[in-house]
Amino acid sequence: MKGLYCLLSESAEDVKFVIQETEPPPAVSDHYVKVQIKACALSPLDTKLLADLKLQKDVVPVGREIAGVVLEVGPKVTFFQPDEEVVGILPLDAEVSGLCDVVLVQEHHLVPKPEKVSWVEAAGTIRDGVRSYTALHVLSRITAGNTVLVLDGASPFGTIAVQLAHHRGAKVLSTALCLEDMHHLEQLRPTVVRVINMSDGKADLVESCLEETGGLGVDIVIDAGVRLYSTEDESTSKKLLPHKHDIITILAVGGHWVTTEENLQLDPPDSRSLFLKGATVSFLNDEVWNMSSAHQGKYLHIMKDVIEKLSSGIFRPQLDNPVPLYEATVSMEMVQKKQVRKRHVIQL
Repeated sequence: MKGLYCLLSESAEDVKFVIQETEPPPAVSDHYVKVQIKACALSPLDTKLLADLKLQKDVVPVGREIAGVVLEVGPKVTFFQPDEEVVGILPLDAEVSGLCDVVLVQEHHLVPKPEKVSWVEAAGTIRDGVRSYTALHVLSRITAGNTVLVLDGASPFGTIAVQLAHHRGAKVLSTALCLEDMHHLEQLRPTVVRVINMSDGKADLVESCLEETGGLGVDIVIDAGVRLYSTEDESTSKKLLPHKHDIITILAVGGHWVTTEENLQLDPPDSRSLFLKGATVSFLNDEVWNMSSAHQGKYLHIMKDVIEKLSSGIFRPQLDNPVPLYEATVSMEMVQKKQVRKRHVIQL
């Protein structure tokens, strides 16, 4: 049985992806389910997070967002029966790659998949859906009438976040990093009230947001990374990111800033500005759901709701054409280097 794995060197940034043989899964026990994999989504591997949680190994399994068919269930499994279609996210400490033919997974990491949802749609949406729920419902408490700014709204995560915000009755603004992204955002229905094109350097994020909100600012900002400081030798991708001061400026009174920037540094003037607005800063780390069993019920509820919204057409993910297993190593290298945003692998 073959799977995709990451070979780590002394430098956590220097990684190599390989397809290698692995042992077949052992017999099912207790709350475990044996699943035949039909599709798996590839997202960037956070080697620093694995090291922080003491989960880093020389060989790390790759591919955690899975969809497949239940082959066998353990004696204590209550949620599933053989031949049911399921979707889920393998835990960070999983010993097996999601690209293996068959995986053994605890039942509390899976939810049912409706027949009308394709394998690729299910695997490709589940994690972005969980992240969007975490950002909008858990961290920022979105309500109808809020104004939400989703940075890089054409990304797989950004698209789902925009659609979830629309579903909750929010007014949505977004940024585009290229003309193709801008075209994608302009075609979304319900419409994004303003798409700010950051690719040519002519648009002013602060001016655009304050103009759209009548000078009041936005209630919720979900970033895709921020610039902590400005230097002459910044890469092009970094220059497309907003500065942290811009984010603070466009926040409304009582606003929420949800950031993916794990190394965010706030200077005293930044903290003072947030204090005066009564604004909050939250860090978006969707892995927290698996770090405490106390949140397991809420986590399963969120995953079920994501798949229900996918089935009903509320979520319409942006998906690339899936690739076969033999192209997984090249695809994962592109994902890790951020040359592409996401890749989906199907088992032929």
